[in-house]
Amino acid sequence: MTETETASRASSQTDASKYILTFDKIGNADIPSVGGKNASLGEMISALAASGINVPSGFALTTETYRDFLRSNQLEGLINGQMARLNRSELGLAEVGQTIRHAILEGEWPEEIRAAIVESYRDLAFETETNGPDVAVRSSPTAEDLPDASFAGQQESFLHVQGESNLLHTCKRCFASLFTDRAISYREQKGFRHESVALSVGVQRMVRSDLGASGIIFTIDTETGCPDVIVISAAYGLGDNVVQGAVTPDEYRVFKPLLSDGSKAPIIGKSLGSKELRLVYDQAWGGRVRNARTPFTDQFRFALDDDQILKLARWAVEIESHYDRPMDIEWALDGNTDELYIVQARPETVHSRKRRKILASARLVLEEGEAPEVLLEGQAVGRGIVSGRAVVMRNVWDSKKFNRGDIIVAKETNPDWVPLMKIAGGLVTDAGGRTSHAAIVCRELGIPAVIGTGKATESFFYGQEITLVCEGGRGLVYRGAIPHEETSVDLETLPESPIPLMLNLANPDAAMEWWELPTSGVGLVRMEFIITNILKVHPMAVATLDTNRRTEFAVQVEKMAPQFESPREFFVQSLAMGIGMIAASAYPDPAIVRFSDLKTNEYANLVGGRGFEPVEQNPMLGFRGASRYYHEDYRPGFELECEAIKRVRGKMGFRNVIVMIPFCRTVEEADRVLEVMAECGLERGKDDLHVYMMAEIPSNIVLADQFADRFDGFSIGSNDLTQLVLGIDRDSEKLQPLFDEGNEAVKTMISQLISIAHGAGKKVGICGQAPSDCPDFARFLVDQGIDSISLNPDSVIDISRKLAEPRRGA
Repeated sequence: MTETETASRASSQTDASKYILTFDKIGNADIPSVGGKNASLGEMISALAASGINVPSGFALTTETYRDFLRSNQLEGLINGQMARLNRSELGLAEVGQTIRHAILEGEWPEEIRAAIVESYRDLAFETETNGPDVAVRSSPTAEDLPDASFAGQQESFLHVQGESNLLHTCKRCFASLFTDRAISYREQKGFRHESVALSVGVQRMVRSDLGASGIIFTIDTETGCPDVIVISAAYGLGDNVVQGAVTPDEYRVFKPLLSDGSKAPIIGKSLGSKELRLVYDQAWGGRVRNARTPFTDQFRFALDDDQILKLARWAVEIESHYDRPMDIEWALDGNTDELYIVQARPETVHSRKRRKILASARLVLEEGEAPEVLLEGQAVGRGIVSGRAVVMRNVWDSKKFNRGDIIVAKETNPDWVPLMKIAGGLVTDAGGRTSHAAIVCRELGIPAVIGTGKATESFFYGQEITLVCEGGRGLVYRGAIPHEETSVDLETLPESPIPLMLNLANPDAAMEWWELPTSGVGLVRMEFIITNILKVHPMAVATLDTNRRTEFAVQVEKMAPQFESPREFFVQSLAMGIGMIAASAYPDPAIVRFSDLKTNEYANLVGGRGFEPVEQNPMLGFRGASRYYHEDYRPGFELECEAIKRVRGKMGFRNVIVMIPFCRTVEEADRVLEVMAECGLERGKDDLHVYMMAEIPSNIVLADQFADRFDGFSIGSNDLTQLVLGIDRDSEKLQPLFDEGNEAVKTMISQLISIAHGAGKKVGICGQAPSDCPDFARFLVDQGIDSISLNPDSVIDISRKLAEPRRGA
């Protein structure tokens, strides 16, 4: 090539850069030229590719391209004139938007711009070794994806665009989408001047997620704002189904602080979504996209395996660290190559802007004995309670009878619904997950929503009074308008407790609700709650199940968890993740996990339970606690519990988990249980494993010095201790007036235990109900020198304040 030709080509490339920039040449500083979305893609390619993060290559049409297109077609005057007439109410929003969009689509490309786009597309074809590659064409306004305004979804994106003429026309469609009705309305609401917002277009190599899967990642817990939890959603096919909430996706939760250890797999939650539909290309219709039915077998398996979940989570941590803020990320799995890609990243705009340390809660106000009817259950979005009229809507235009404060009931939502959602009291949907459009907008607007109920649009009649409750990690829809009350507390104003306070927790879904409370860990994790409310199957039924025999019971158990390789894996993994979720809420403080302590009548109610449980006259004093763990009638079930604990501490990495033995009657029994645990790989002292015992039987106090030789600490179970010291059945209504943890006999036992334990160098806490109910009893415990008090979450604030109050006469 001659010097003249070289200089001419360099000059041409310089001119083209006015209109086109490849992603590897742009970064966050280029938002004015390429918009937030394209700037972020370029930033990731240039700054994070070395970390192994895959981002598809591509190029951006600059905002100067948009402005020159408007100028060359003399559209600026038309746009300003139409907006002025809208502001003077001479024309309606729909008419103004349609006029501007039509004018843009009818415009002609200046030859210089057309040539630059075509040349860049051909370069992409050369890079991908294809003739006319598939590309995604995405709008990237200069005001989108800013930390204080979520413009995402206001403009259009187009997938599977192929060929030069199609690309040129699609770029104009992106320009036109800057003036959709919802985009104009949103800018008006946020106070952005229309003429100050320009639009860039990103042209990105298409990831064939139509043959694989796609979804969204939040690097912050979307419901509680906990910064240590990553939430990943996943469904088959292209990503719009997840974004728009057209399907209920899988949801995975990963604990960030343990991801840095590559040998650990801190996945603390996996929820199987229905994923009935997958968005695919329809080659018979020119490559346009359509929803196809997901094969039945695929609906009942997770869209991602654990290695893929962990890879995405580690990428998310890298991206968040680079941007130094919580992020909202879109990913795709190419079905041809099985490669994962990041296709978008933007700042998270809801929890990251909230003031921390404000704890808000709500509760229903019910009469004694009142039990309102639950109509539907789904995923909770936000926290709060709202009552209102249910208005079932098939589409956004079906809103003539909708009034401010009504509750929208819809299959799904998209950005067209936003104006209506702004005046709604709440939202209930058939489909969608916590990362869907409906969920994101409801969080931003601060309205409660129950997402992914499966059948909301078929369950209500017009005007029916319902109440949405989004508390405790799940969303419930009740019949009728139920009174409720709301409270909020500034946690920074709480006085410091004179003693460490811990939590009693049972429900993994609700554990993260309390991450901001000023506590020192979890003093009681009730394993039996996870078994009865999540697994619902008897441990022995799983442990002794012969999967080779297709008995009716075997089929029933297998149907409970079709996504797992075996019933045993379903039990162990689900129990481990439930424990892991609670351990994560406490990390790095301790989480004391009590092995299951159901009574025989309670175990019998589990699936398959009646064949393993004796009928006892007094189950409270029967085959429970430690006596089960080494007995041949339950040891295989206890081994499942041990396997779950071993997985939580080992594979998942939660070494803050302490295990606790309940209802241990004799020191000989303690030795037998510890021996079985060691045989199961849980040897006291190995890998920093601490083993505590519940102190709830008089023999535990009388022989406390001997028990102290075998355990690392004690936790007082005040309910059982009171029952056995006073000889009162705690379930007896007639004897309730006599049931008093503050009785001198009970208090003497507690004082004696604390003294003996401290003499042996062992700590004593309490996880019974008494201190949650009675501040005076909590003060007594402090006076006796107890090392910690574990409370129900809703008692922490009140007890903390009571303990900090000066004593009378002091």
